[in-house]
Amino acid sequence: MTNEGFAAKLGVAVRTVAGWHRNPKIVPRTEMQQALDTTYERANEHVRRRFTLLSRPPEEPSSAEAQALRVAIAVVLRGTEVLLVCRRGDDTLTWQFPAGMCKPGATVTSVAVQETHAETGVHVAVREELGTRVHPKTGVLASYVLCDYLAGEASNLDAVENMDVAWVPLAALTRFIPAENIYPPILSALEAA
Repeated sequence: MTNEGFAAKLGVAVRTVAGWHRNPKIVPRTEMQQALDTTYERANEHVRRRFTLLSRPPEEPSSAEAQALRVAIAVVLRGTEVLLVCRRGDDTLTWQFPAGMCKPGATVTSVAVQETHAETGVHVAVREELGTRVHPKTGVLASYVLCDYLAGEASNLDAVENMDVAWVPLAALTRFIPAENIYPPILSALEAA
């Protein structure tokens, strides 16, 4: 119905109906609400359905919270060796543990397993989560996972990001990554291995 038609049906001024359209939060007087309720009850099912759809408050925009950039880092052991990748950077090469970005909804452990295989061809099983910190150099949320080697030959399967892949003796790890750059729980876990 038009504003005029609905106003005539209710016996009210057109400006009253127009006011309801302008401000849906208006609460009608008791007698007006009774007239509206009666009109609604007498309406056919199609009109009721349409009214229900039109009278719902607009949905709020998604209130999804921003998520910090999270990286899953796999510390992979094979006996007395640990798996490292030589990562390409801005005119530098650095040795690191295999790592990958965690998309919303992905678990740290699954990303660590998948990224290790994608980068190096090595299959691993998670032994334990070692913890999370804000990485002191990159500022990303870094989550560390201790993994055991299962199978596969280590090779560089991601030549865009990595220059090389190597099994490094635990005793030589700090020649590749300075001890002060290694998250302390990693060093503790490797000492216990």
